[in-house]
Amino acid sequence: MNVPEEIRKRLSALQPLRLDIIDQSAMHAGHEGSKGGGGHYAMTIVSPMFAGLGTITRHRLVYDAIATLMKHEIHALSLTTLSPEETGRDRT
Repeated sequence: MNVPEEIRKRLSALQPLRLDIIDQSAMHAGHEGSKGGGGHYAMTIVSPMFAGLGTITRHRLVYDAIATLMKHEIHALSLTTLSPEETGRDRT
């Protein structure tokens, strides 16, 4: 299974304007979680559906969409979730 492709497919329901997925699995070689085959990913998603929602609610939407992948294919996921209005601001 191509995990990033499957993530994109499942997250299409969130109507992402931008979806960057970085496979960081190689940086975690030897890590206990990587032994089971689950990958480590960093993802930035920009969606109009995130407007007015807090971080926890945004993350919940993402995790709900990819829930079954979290059982085996994904061991760790770092998320940045933005609304289109937030992409022009400094988020530090």
